[in-house]
Amino acid sequence: MCRRIYERGYVAANDGNVSARIGNGHFLMTPTGMSKGFLQPGDLVVVDEDGNKVAGTRTASSEAKMHLTVYKQRPDINAVVHAHPPTATGFAVAGIPLTKCVLPEVIISIGSIPIAEYAAPGTQQLADVVTSYLSRYDAVLLENHGAITVGDSITNAHFKMETIEHFAKIMFVAHQLGNVKSLKGQDVVDLVEQRKKYGVRPDAPVCESDECQVSTAATEKDQVKDVSPDFVEQITKQVIHKLK
Repeated sequence: MCRRIYERGYVAANDGNVSARIGNGHFLMTPTGMSKGFLQPGDLVVVDEDGNKVAGTRTASSEAKMHLTVYKQRPDINAVVHAHPPTATGFAVAGIPLTKCVLPEVIISIGSIPIAEYAAPGTQQLADVVTSYLSRYDAVLLENHGAITVGDSITNAHFKMETIEHFAKIMFVAHQLGNVKSLKGQDVVDLVEQRKKYGVRPDAPVCESDECQVSTAATEKDQVKDVSPDFVEQITKQVIHKLK
């Protein structure tokens, strides 16, 4: 999967990081400072849930905190992929989330793809911000940074990254052509219903656009829950800074 991410141009140089839950509280993780396109099995690192190295000769990814915090929040997921797909990252830099109900495949497999507020790479702040979104979403753009996806397997998480970039490319073309036509009402409800058939989490937010005109159990629950006071304070400071 790391080589596929590199070959598809989702990362450059030593960018990105990938991990997988392997049981007994252990996680397989890519090393820091190495290109994902040239990794060998022996380069991977095994860490415990606190980030302590259990096996391997290299140092785990600098984003290990983010991965491990996500796993603690989401016991249902077994893999995390963080990359910098160019078109999707362009949307993140432009501040344009991929939250419209446009493509059936995206509505079924992922749903809404919001943008998480910027935090410095490798920090606990980034881990907390990302986890607050991934408690509800399976794919998130990272402001001025890239994208992150989670799944029940490394293949599933990677496919979601492919879907994000594919969706971003289509949306980019549609914007250039001057019109983005969203799906609405019963069409969206019918697509959400198909999630059951494909084993997709039913509570993932569908879309966050007034154009969709649909109310589902997912959108009705579209609220951030169990947010710590520290996180609220961090976001408040960011808003005040931007207003200044």
